[in-house]
Amino acid sequence: MERRRLGRTGWEISPISFGAWAIGGTWGTVSDAESLAALHRAVDLGVNFFDTADVYGDGRSERLLAALRRERSEEILIATKAGRRLNPHVAAGYREENLREFIERSLRNLDVEAIDLLQLHCPPTDVYYRPEVFDVLDRMVTEGKLRHYGVSVERVEEALKAIEYPGVCSVQIIFNIFRQRPADHFLEEARRRDVGVLARLPLSSGMLTGKLTRQTRFEDDDHRSFNRDGAAFDKGETFSGIDYDTQLDAVEQLRHLLPSGLSLTALALRWILMFEGITAAIPGAKSVAQVGENIAAATQPPLDSQTMSAIARLYQERLRPLVHHLW
Repeated sequence: MERRRLGRTGWEISPISFGAWAIGGTWGTVSDAESLAALHRAVDLGVNFFDTADVYGDGRSERLLAALRRERSEEILIATKAGRRLNPHVAAGYREENLREFIERSLRNLDVEAIDLLQLHCPPTDVYYRPEVFDVLDRMVTEGKLRHYGVSVERVEEALKAIEYPGVCSVQIIFNIFRQRPADHFLEEARRRDVGVLARLPLSSGMLTGKLTRQTRFEDDDHRSFNRDGAAFDKGETFSGIDYDTQLDAVEQLRHLLPSGLSLTALALRWILMFEGITAAIPGAKSVAQVGENIAAATQPPLDSQTMSAIARLYQERLRPLVHHLW
């Protein structure tokens, strides 16, 4: 698999990496044995970058990644996140003592002396206007607790503000066929500032795999069941914030655009990699089979201009009015 440089970190990472939310929780039942098998398969296929958070399964995902690292000799880079343990999750909670507590907990879960990449976990917008928060992270880099830091954001405006801070090396943002606004301006600005960009929710909560139907039912602890209207966190994190049936109809249109031999999953992920400002997409996986499907996209040739134009028209006509102005 090719590698792409993650901004000023200088790291060369796999363009299809591994999002570890699903192996932690709120995506239905998953076993640790199956999760570890999926993680090992990802490394076997060339993945060297894994993204998690301290709240994914209350540390379960971080601990699984620590186990993976102990069992492999390859260099494995792990990004985690901090902030969502705050209750209530408000800007005032992003104080030094809280951040240090969260980071120390992640250091223990990951079994490391320094976190490779620490990301603020979709903090309230006001946090991006508080330089003292980023000063704390700078100090923790100097102290050797963090190698690098970045942010995970909900909105493009937050991403643009975050990269004004010189210590921000990466931005994680929702970017997929159904959420295209980051391509308007942000991706180019991130490139100009040499900031890496991680595309999360690349398959729109599984919708862009083409495997979901109107008959699909999700377990009660799966956020695709309980967060469609934003009951637990930003609704944009679940199915990109778009009505389920509307997305199913859009998926059917996408099927007609598939180049020969390409799966819908591969199309969705390869589309993301067509944008130069993207460092990596971080799809989730709970099984060895899902890992293989995701990583296959990295070996596909570039999409042709006709396919890219058709996808752009689909977004403009059916989806842009629903999401573009919100995130």
